[in-house]
Amino acid sequence: MRISVIDAGNFKLDGGAMFGVVPKTLWSKKIPADDLNLCSWKMRCLLVEDGDRLILTDTGMGNKQSEKWLGYYFRHGDGDLIQSIRNAGYHENQVTDVIMTHLHFDHAGGAVSWNVTKDKLVLSFPNAHYWSHSAHWDWALNPNAREAATFLKENLNPIQELGHLKFIDKESHLLPDSFSFHYADGHTEKMILPVVKYKDKSLIFIADTIPSHAHIHIPWVMGYDIRPLQTMLEKEELLQKIAQEKWLIFYDHDPFYEVSLIEKNEKGYSSIHNGTLAEFL
Repeated sequence: MRISVIDAGNFKLDGGAMFGVVPKTLWSKKIPADDLNLCSWKMRCLLVEDGDRLILTDTGMGNKQSEKWLGYYFRHGDGDLIQSIRNAGYHENQVTDVIMTHLHFDHAGGAVSWNVTKDKLVLSFPNAHYWSHSAHWDWALNPNAREAATFLKENLNPIQELGHLKFIDKESHLLPDSFSFHYADGHTEKMILPVVKYKDKSLIFIADTIPSHAHIHIPWVMGYDIRPLQTMLEKEELLQKIAQEKWLIFYDHDPFYEVSLIEKNEKGYSSIHNGTLAEFL
């Protein structure tokens, strides 16, 4: 097995939205904001080669949206989904599976791209199965008013129309045995959290349940979460398991760190070591 961290670029979101009711005087000590109260966040994906399977988790926001739309999110940095995969020694046509933790634009946007002439939408990974949860897929196609702006039909419809959509909860033949899955309903309905077993270690792609090291404290949940109290319960359950079994947390949005090791102390849970994935593996 080989694991590669894929950099799909950076974008900006409002710090208050990312930390909900937590005062800026607290969260800004961990994640700095600019004069517009915007914080820079990473769009970080995970690529796992396991036997004859090349499995990508999440795809960032992609680059098919208009310049005006991208301007709302201040896309910046050198990261690029496809180029990062190539830098890791692979080609996008080699990807066999794409796990979409959830279908918000900053996680699913890179799954679909324009063709060369920009008159047709095509799959960024034409030889891959695209994995979602059936309940989440239905949720995204019939969105509530709060999430409607983040579930973009151009990110979703081509996957199903071209016959590449698979539901992780309905297929009997899933992914390699090195993968297992948790599901979370706090951030959005039935978000997929893959756990990868690598040698004697387990790595959880925690997605937006804990988007950065600054969100480890149980009450620090995002304003974007549809069920913030549920997120708190899910964090408590997951962090207990992560600390007990010494799993590594892989962050999708943390601007500084790829992974953390977690411990429980008298104040709750905290990271005892943050760094790159390579440092831990």
